[in-house]
Amino acid sequence: MARSQILRYMQEYIADCRNEIISELFGKTSQGKMLRSKLLLAVSGIHEKALRLCAIIELIQSASLLHDDVIDNANMRRKSPSLNALFGNKNAIMLGDVLYAKAFFELSAYENAIAKSVSDSVCRLAIGEIEDVFMAQSFNTNMTRYLQMCELKTAALIATSAECGALLAGLDSQKYRVYGNNLGIAFQIIDDVLDITQDSEVLGKPAMSDFSEGKTTLPYIYLYERANEAQRQELLALFCTPLSQDSIAWLREHLYMYDCIQDSITKAREYAFCALDSIQGENNAHLQEVVNNMIEREF
Repeated sequence: MARSQILRYMQEYIADCRNEIISELFGKTSQGKMLRSKLLLAVSGIHEKALRLCAIIELIQSASLLHDDVIDNANMRRKSPSLNALFGNKNAIMLGDVLYAKAFFELSAYENAIAKSVSDSVCRLAIGEIEDVFMAQSFNTNMTRYLQMCELKTAALIATSAECGALLAGLDSQKYRVYGNNLGIAFQIIDDVLDITQDSEVLGKPAMSDFSEGKTTLPYIYLYERANEAQRQELLALFCTPLSQDSIAWLREHLYMYDCIQDSITKAREYAFCALDSIQGENNAHLQEVVNNMIEREF
């Protein structure tokens, strides 16, 4: 019910642009599980103001993914051809810009604290994207830098979803921001693990595409720390290259050999525990379910 209402508001906002090309391009995008909206509504409750804010946040999320696919030269998104694959990078970038602009226009109707929270998260998200691009220039061995990038690129919009839900409900927004921030970092770590453990059919993109695109995620950082010198050199030689089946098999073998997968999952669960710890006493059982949905997932 809530999902259909959010989609209806998103369509309403796009129709306000009064442009057939924008409507056509947006119609080719697909919406995911709307985890950020589920989080906001779990805190705020379901009502029109909250649902419209969810639509704004989902437009922002869609815009960020359009730009992300261009940056990553991705041809697939949610098991379907990406917009940039269908219509080219220029159209994908410009549609993303339209979605951002329309989201901010609709956001201007909200109180200052909510507008500031969402605007700041988009700025942080973009900074995280830039950090990700620069980190891809070489193999990153710095776990702190990786976690900071996760906090910016992924956790920022999740944190603001929780914070805005609390602001709408008159709750302690800082508690929920901390919850969302930790949850977002955990979500990204699990996402990075799934890129390794799941096959292409489940992921809707080539397995281990992160590593071949130059992204040094947590499991690979663990592997670099634990491998012997010869294995390190093999790891570095495979970084940011097209991976053969033999290369994928070698990486998976050594990632499991050194417990890099399990320890990454453990790290994600530590952040998830911190998320729940930050809202102790808030008596919101839905937020435990949100944690489970984001952490205990297969794609």
